[in-house]
Amino acid sequence: MNQLKPPEQGYQSRIRTSNRRLYIWTGAWLAATALMAFGPKFLWNKAVVFTMLAVGLNVAGMIVAHKNLIMEMDELQRKINLNALAITVGVALIAGIPYSVMDTYDVIPFHADIGHLLMLMSLTFAIAHRYGMRHYR
Repeated sequence: MNQLKPPEQGYQSRIRTSNRRLYIWTGAWLAATALMAFGPKFLWNKAVVFTMLAVGLNVAGMIVAHKNLIMEMDELQRKINLNALAITVGVALIAGIPYSVMDTYDVIPFHADIGHLLMLMSLTFAIAHRYGMRHYR
């Protein structure tokens, strides 16, 4: 016997469309980041104007994508996301400034790289977001 799927509900459809849009924006941001990182060396021979345009495209694209994502969320999703972002910014400031100072005065035996801070921020956001999702379940 053939079983029919129930019609997709409006909320689920909106979430699926929102996620699809986020994936597209993330891909565009990844392409803009690659352009920003490799364009000066391989495409335009370190021309400052093109490099600044690539940086602007990267930053503006991510701001617009994140704004659109937040606007598509319902009230609870916004609360969880913004709380996770607030915790992430706090942790980044609290950890980032001493990390930089320790590098400046050679307290740590390695160079303080922004990648380390980005990993900390990513983990912090993921944990805070997951906690928020479980808390409001």
